Amino acid sequence: MNALRDFHFLHPAWLLALLPLLALAAWAARRDREPDGAWARIVDAHLLPAIRLSQAGRGISPWLLTGAAWALGVLALAGPAWELEPSTGYRAPASWVLLLDLSPSMSAADLPPDRATRARFAVADLLNAAQDVRVALVVFAGEPYTVTPLTTDVATVRTLLEPLSPRLMPESGHEVAPALIEALRLLRAGHAARGQVVVLADGFDDDERALLTAASLARQGVTINVVGIGTTSGAPRRDSAGNFVRDELGNIVVTRMQTEALRQLAAAGGGRFVTLGELPSLVGTLRAARAYALDADAARGSAAVASWRNEGVWLLPPMLLLVALIARRGWI
Repeated sequence: MNALRDFHFLHPAWLLALLPLLALAAWAARRDREPDGAWARIVDAHLLPAIRLSQAGRGISPWLLTGAAWALGVLALAGPAWELEPSTGYRAPASWVLLLDLSPSMSAADLPPDRATRARFAVADLLNAAQDVRVALVVFAGEPYTVTPLTTDVATVRTLLEPLSPRLMPESGHEVAPALIEALRLLRAGHAARGQVVVLADGFDDDERALLTAASLARQGVTINVVGIGTTSGAPRRDSAGNFVRDELGNIVVTRMQTEALRQLAAAGGGRFVTLGELPSLVGTLRAARAYALDADAARGSAAVASWRNEGVWLLPPMLLLVALIARRGWI
């Protein structure tokens, strides 16, 4: 009774292939009423028995066998199923998205040789810690640009990291919200239900939008951690030619790390804010979060899934037997 209750087809669209069988049956019935049809007008009478599909004395019409074989084949393709079969499931590895700030302020030299270089070193440390982890790298200034999507090929990410600098960015903005949205897109494209985002930046200009975006990602299971790049004392900004940037009054512009804004971003995203010197502790947190997620999955037994077993294979032997009978000499 349970089998009858659970009986269904895995691919029911194949049942539409029975419609041509009905048309063929109608044509065959009409043909049996006029066995010779139009051939009698163009073929000599003594040759007609040689081209007929049905021969006198056979007893079973080949059309009946053809229809039965057709029906069995369609039912097999439709995938009848009534029993669940356990199988090993696939668990995606942990996913980290690294957002690297390459705005013009990252060229400041309060962290020698400059902030961008030290940020790249921090990304390299995170890549070294990414064992059995998928990593994506995004750079941003005014707009985000994906360097690599989620991948376990950390060596390639490390190679692409080397030439990154603020001089490569086509605009001079400083907005982190679009980069967070891009991180969420990469996680969803990689089928990651949860993920860790690490922002390496000295600050951002879109305060309100950034905090709202971070809170939205946190509600969707994405944790946002922030690594502050720079110092609170700051350093003069330089333009692409290496000259100091000056304001309208001719004063040299000093750029400082926006510690409080970065701390608020991490709090809104449910993660941690650390400076460069505290980066090893963040690495430990990321590793602990990954290990906890794997242990929780194992405790729930999420490594095993159940799927319906396709029983259509059992219809193939009788179908092949019917095809063998139809293929006898003189039947087709």
